Amino acid sequence: MKLCFSTLGCPEWSFSDIISTACDMGYDGIEIRGVGNVIDGTRIPQFSPENAEKTKALLAGKGLAVACLTSACYMNDSNHPEDMLYLAKAYVDTAHDMGIKNIRVLGDFGPEQSGELNIGEIAARVKEVARYAKPLGVDVLVETNGFFADSHNMEELMNKADEENLGVLWDIHHPYRYFGETPGDTVGRLGDLIRHVHIKDSVYTDGKLRYTMVGYGDLPVRACVEALRSVGYDGFYSLEWLKRWDLSLEEPGIAFAGYADYMRSLVK
Repeated sequence: MKLCFSTLGCPEWSFSDIISTACDMGYDGIEIRGVGNVIDGTRIPQFSPENAEKTKALLAGKGLAVACLTSACYMNDSNHPEDMLYLAKAYVDTAHDMGIKNIRVLGDFGPEQSGELNIGEIAARVKEVARYAKPLGVDVLVETNGFFADSHNMEELMNKADEENLGVLWDIHHPYRYFGETPGDTVGRLGDLIRHVHIKDSVYTDGKLRYTMVGYGDLPVRACVEALRSVGYDGFYSLEWLKRWDLSLEEPGIAFAGYADYMRSLVK
């Protein structure tokens, strides 16, 4: 089982802090969603053209992979489609320069259920990015959020876009929490397309959703892992700890250590 954590969970850490913690806790990689005050992955100083080779050598020497370069490119943004396509392709370029296999894009604005979206229109944009990325050796992953947390909608999007370097980032929280899908439902429909996984946990308290450390909520994390094993998934399991958006959550060192211990307990 390959473990990583998203830098969304440590918004105040330096790149050096991130690397050191990942090594100290025995992680296999990191997922980049901003470093410090720089949220745009294409503008992280360590990933700039003049620093890319040095950073790749540092990561290789530490035995760490960058599992995914995670963007906030909303492919459903019909008001600024050219801007989103430009940014998505810039993420592809950065991923290529850094030897990162995956970038994430989004098909909807929020994690919860949303209204109907034009799947054909979104698929055309996703396809354009995937075609740009293919000769550069980069895969484009669409996350199961919002409208596309419903795996029926995601399956239709994948079928319409239909590029071999296009896949799914399964955030296990959203299909289960907002559409009532079991892990078997989601993996049964999207299994071969899943190339990266976000792990998080939550509970409802007094009718309000509250994120918890993994293993302290009621999400079927173990069942998700088992469903992925059944289809031969060999990608990363990435903790997406939403500290950047909610500073009241536990500190990253606590969350990252607890996650690693919990996930390793599943394979003992």
